[in-house]
Amino acid sequence: MRRGNCPMPDEAETRVAFRGGGYVSQPVGWASVVTLIGTIALWQMAAWRGWVSTQFASSPEAIIRTLGALIASGELWAHLGASLQRLAIGWVAGTVPGLAVGLALGLFTLARSPGLSLVSALFPIPKIALVPLFIIWFGIGEGSKVITLAFGVFFPTVINTLAGVDGVPRGLIRMAQSFNLKPWSIVAKIIWPAALPAILSGFRITSATAIVLLVAAEMIGAERGIGAFVLQAGNLYDTDALLAGIVVLSLLGLCVSFVLGLLERWLLRWR
Repeated sequence: MRRGNCPMPDEAETRVAFRGGGYVSQPVGWASVVTLIGTIALWQMAAWRGWVSTQFASSPEAIIRTLGALIASGELWAHLGASLQRLAIGWVAGTVPGLAVGLALGLFTLARSPGLSLVSALFPIPKIALVPLFIIWFGIGEGSKVITLAFGVFFPTVINTLAGVDGVPRGLIRMAQSFNLKPWSIVAKIIWPAALPAILSGFRITSATAIVLLVAAEMIGAERGIGAFVLQAGNLYDTDALLAGIVVLSLLGLCVSFVLGLLERWLLRWR
């Protein structure tokens, strides 16, 4: 009941639950660790119980022993060093021009139509299928491997950069133009920061793509590298070494993802 316009005490103390979470997911670190450890433990138990034949899928214990031997002998570092060098050079060689072309397509009308048509035509081509052609053009050395990675990274970078530029609210740009800001200032202070989340999301895609292409290129023609190591282990039917190489690739992907996460938090700290 009400007395005039004043609520009763029970009504005044009523609280409504907050419903504005906005579906913002929060990372739960312990859940990731528990899931990973539980999966490895289940795998090891399956090997002990004989549910999985160790001739076809080595146990985590055997893989860890093999990794320890590769680290002690220095063989792992030789292969990993060669792969990291190719990965870094190829990713940068594809990302830098991809950013430039993506910005040009998003900012300039004359570049958009012809550039987007070429990107749309070349992007669907499986990059792994082009590795033999790159070997013919650039030789079996480092050049063909770097070009393969750069070519695979370039097109996703262009598309994500273009999407980021197109997603910038045009009202912000018009407001900046009304204040007579110079074009380069609008790009640096409005367009680039607003497009950065989409660009950084694209980096996660291109880094994974680069690792896949790296392994493919090293399998075709390389003496050193994780891909060459995995291929050699497979040819020798050494499942312990084969799965050890796959674990190294998985850890490499996790490390790259972690670094990109730190980069996102640093560059997007204004959000």
